Amino acid sequence: MSVPAAPLDAPPGQPKKAATAAWIGSALEYYDFFIYGSAAALIFPEVFFDESDPATATLLSLATFGVAYAARPIGALFLGHFGDKLGRKKIMVFTLMLMGLSTFLIGCLPTREQVGTLAPVLLVLCRILQGISAAGEQASANSMSLEHAPPNRRGFFTSFTLSGTQGGQLLATLVFIPVAALPEDQLLAWGWRIPFWLSFVVAVVGYVIRRTLDETPTFTQQAATEGVPKMPLAVLLREHWADVLRVVAAALVASVSTIFTVWALSYATSDSVGMDRTSMLWVAALANLVALGAIPLWATLSDRIGRRPVFLLGAAGSAVTMFAYLWAISTGSYPLVLVLGIVAFGVVYSAANGVWPSFYGEMFTTRVRLSGMAIGTQIGFAIAGFAVTFAAQIAGPDGDNWSAVALFTAALCVPPVIAALTARETHKVPTERLGERAEQDTTGREKVTA
Repeated sequence: MSVPAAPLDAPPGQPKKAATAAWIGSALEYYDFFIYGSAAALIFPEVFFDESDPATATLLSLATFGVAYAARPIGALFLGHFGDKLGRKKIMVFTLMLMGLSTFLIGCLPTREQVGTLAPVLLVLCRILQGISAAGEQASANSMSLEHAPPNRRGFFTSFTLSGTQGGQLLATLVFIPVAALPEDQLLAWGWRIPFWLSFVVAVVGYVIRRTLDETPTFTQQAATEGVPKMPLAVLLREHWADVLRVVAAALVASVSTIFTVWALSYATSDSVGMDRTSMLWVAALANLVALGAIPLWATLSDRIGRRPVFLLGAAGSAVTMFAYLWAISTGSYPLVLVLGIVAFGVVYSAANGVWPSFYGEMFTTRVRLSGMAIGTQIGFAIAGFAVTFAAQIAGPDGDNWSAVALFTAALCVPPVIAALTARETHKVPTERLGERAEQDTTGREKVTA
């Protein structure tokens, strides 16, 4: 058995600085990503697609939302490779700038009325760039915060990436509320562009924050002593293929987020239900506000009792609470929708959402952590992204078969449960030992060997 390496301590203040950079960067990055989801549900069917067939226009618009998720595994291959060779910081800066540029360009696109079918083609191209950017964002931010964090608080510090994501979603929703309240002609003519143009500010602020962050001590030592792998992907698939598959399955829990954020919003404001657009945006805003507080609390709990039980609660509980939320929408009762939306997304889903950055990241060694997280999550997220398109088809020609969508969402929560049940518990493993092969000593307790 090899002798454990000495623990690597981050410079004073770096764990908080890394967590803050992850929070703000992810919030700004996912502000861009989620304003697209709101626009795809509420605006784009009329601006970029054929208005004479509203059902098909909505289906195509929601499909463009999923296109970014299809691009994310490709982006993960490249960004994961370079993140494990060049460092976490370079990827964090690059992804933010790419997201800001592609989102700004969406706000500048001509409409279908102006250039015909070229308009949705350009929209899809910009959406692909968003997906490539998002592929490296969370994995690099999670790796950065995990490798800077104190060993006994990795869950808490890595959760800042996901609470930042919720913050970005909250910001996107708040920006869209006054925009959606504009008169219909102004909204479709120019109002929808404003949230996308604000991404210029996103890029500038994010760049200033992230460029001053130090590289992580574990990556720096890895590069200085053993060196970085020439082909991180080859090492990943040779030594960690089972964990990659486990992360792919676990990442399907993100379907809960896409169904809640996009399909449920489209369903609630459709003719079959007829709820007010602005009121439903407030449901999303308040649910995300609650999630901002719930995510670090769930993550802190995982530092004490383990990643697996918290993740399992979030995944299994979401299957039940999303069913209740979609049923509430079908009743048209706004108070019921508000309460169940907050419970389902703000509280229960946050258990899985808050703990997965540490849960997934701790499955891999430093030399392939960014690749492992990026590839595993982005393949799972790609399926989750198209869950919205499948839901639109499952809902039937009138788009009102909410129970079928609820069952579909619950089914997508089963693989994450299985993945968590088969995973190792890692919350007490030293950071420099994460991802190494586990054995059992004579007392039955887990130990780790090189």
